Amino acid sequence: MRIPAHSVCTAIRDDIVAGVHERGGRLTEEVLARRYGVSRVPVREALRTLEAEGFVVTRRHAGACVAEPTEQEAADLLEMRMLLEPLGASRAAQRRTEAHLKVLRGLVRLGQERARQGSSDDLRSLSGWFHETLAQATGSPALTSTLTQLRHKIAWMYTTEGPPDPVGYWAEHGAIVDAVARGDGDRARSVTALHTERASAGHRLRFVSGAGRADRVRNSQHPVNMPSLRH
Repeated sequence: MRIPAHSVCTAIRDDIVAGVHERGGRLTEEVLARRYGVSRVPVREALRTLEAEGFVVTRRHAGACVAEPTEQEAADLLEMRMLLEPLGASRAAQRRTEAHLKVLRGLVRLGQERARQGSSDDLRSLSGWFHETLAQATGSPALTSTLTQLRHKIAWMYTTEGPPDPVGYWAEHGAIVDAVARGDGDRARSVTALHTERASAGHRLRFVSGAGRADRVRNSQHPVNMPSLRH
């Protein structure tokens, strides 16, 4: 059975974000095909997609390599998110479905419960699912794709500290959902802008300026038929 290129792309991207493939490291088709248990064709297609997304660059005499973003490029991503996340929330208020609201409310309830219990292990994943669902609720494939790529890249370039007040953090999620449910685009935009600004304050660059090297992460196998980690 042929493994689709998008599954290979997801696996390689996840490993880049996790630091398995280091910044500046070569990505040879033969090695990647063997690692993920696929032929070279889907690997080649995946590398083209990842280059378009900015995770991979092609260098003369070296071929495909993991990109090495600068501090300025990393800072630009946070600024882009602070502009686009509020726009996405405003669009979601206009275009969300009842199915989107059901998922968002369920995630908020679960997040608030975990926050009150002091169980922080699941909160990052829950927050990721929340913002992923909110992006899908925009009804705009282009905006959804852009927001998703931003989250992947920010997770790649930054480590994040947990919010100092998890209960208040999830209350902000609840306020976003309330505004989206009422169809109040202006309110959804304003509360999301404040939430995104506060969240961005907890981000710390993974790499040292000038060195362009990520924190070292232990190499591990990542077959494409396994569920990928959410970031």
